[in-house]
Amino acid sequence: MRITLYDFGRIVVDGETHTRDVIIHPGRVEGAWWRKEGHRLQVDDLEHAWDSAPDILVVGTGYYGNMAIAEETLEHARARGIEILAARTPDAVAEFNRLQSDPKKKVVAALHLTC
Repeated sequence: MRITLYDFGRIVVDGETHTRDVIIHPGRVEGAWWRKEGHRLQVDDLEHAWDSAPDILVVGTGYYGNMAIAEETLEHARARGIEILAARTPDAVAEFNRLQSDPKKKVVAALHLTC
């Protein structure tokens, strides 16, 4: 999976445009990703990401970085042996693309496209 464009509120993954938050799994994009509290990332918000059993979860916290990650979410990831890399979405996109070049790592991205 490759992100070829990200702008505020818009992302293109493998040629497909999305205008709502997404989770990018190996081989597929989960579009219109929604969280219980829009700007607070909780364990349950990532149910499908956990199911993909990534080595690394890249979290895009929004264009301006307004989405916070709950401590329980970080603890849940650690307990599963999942590394979380969180950054403003423009930086998270670049990191996700960079990590895709390592075939030994399974990478999932959860990206908030606005705020």
